[in-house]
Order: sequence, then C-alpha cells, then structure tokens
Amino acid sequence: MAEASNQIEICAKDDVSDGEVIRVDKGDLELAVYHVDGAFYVTDNMCTHGPGELSEGYLEGHVIECDFHQGKFDIRDGAVVAPPCITKIKTYKVVPHDTAVMIEAP
Repeated sequence: MAEASNQIEICAKDDVSDGEVIRVDKGDLELAVYHVDGAFYVTDNMCTHGPGELSEGYLEGHVIECDFHQGKFDIRDGAVVAPPCITKIKTYKVVPHDTAVMIEAP
C-alpha cells in the first residue's frame, strides 16, 4: 500500500490486541501503539522521566504506567497523570484506515 506523503503506516491493526500496547520502530521514531476499546493511540515509547519504555509498562484504560519509576500518562493527549513524571509524552494523530494504524507525519 502506498503511503500518502503526510501519513506513515505504523503497523497492522491486528498486531495490537485490545487492551495491549506494543513497541514499533519506524525510521527514526520509537513508538508505543495502544489499542483501547477499539481505538488506537500512538505516543513516543520513551518515558519523559527516565530510561523506561512505555511499551513495557502497564496499560489501564487510557493510562499507561511506566514500569521504571511508575509515572503515569494519559495516552490520548500525553498529559502526566501521576508523578514522578512532570513532562508530558508526545502523541501522534492517528489517521483512520481500515486495516493499518496510520499517523500523520511529525
């Protein structure tokens, strides 16, 4: 499938089970892809507080808990939900697609 110049295909929707998060490396991007209640969300994978990878964390609803220092973020907008994190994570706009998780190019 050809990608539109402003869109990047991240993975197949089937790669991420509902209620799960996976790591996807795409070019220079290290991403966490989440599937919650039929919707997909994409953020940077690295925690803003330390060396933790969010794809290794604990997903509960729309909140990801970093397994390194237990900081929490809202995956919908990147907002910090619990300390010790103080800087939000970068989120990416997911573009509707039938079979793939697509984002707008950063």
